[in-house]
Amino acid sequence: MRHVTRPDGMPPVNGYSHVVAAAGTLVAVSGQVPMDADGHVVGEDDAAAQVRQVFANLRTALAAAEASLADVIKLTVFLTDLADLPAFRAVRDEFLDPERLPACSLVRVAALVHPAFRVEIDALAVTP
Repeated sequence: MRHVTRPDGMPPVNGYSHVVAAAGTLVAVSGQVPMDADGHVVGEDDAAAQVRQVFANLRTALAAAEASLADVIKLTVFLTDLADLPAFRAVRDEFLDPERLPACSLVRVAALVHPAFRVEIDALAVTP
């Protein structure tokens, strides 16, 4: 896997790579939300707790496909409040190597499917 954080001529980045190239088996993970295995919302008023649960769910989903968070090449992040962005970045860096971050899109949305959800993240990964 090759990460190109900032190719010549591209604008500066803040917490993602402009390009990630990989060869292997593509793994697509649907948008994960801050619910535990019992279907309970985690961290209703705590953005960091919600992001942490989402990354835990991503890790579990990837493992089911014999992949890991280290195999992720692209994230799409949906936040209902951009004030949660620092919490997202801090927790993301607990789960992903800050020196090899995937490509990433961030979208602010008016709402998610459950009114208590503050974040949803989907992922693309490539395994060798």
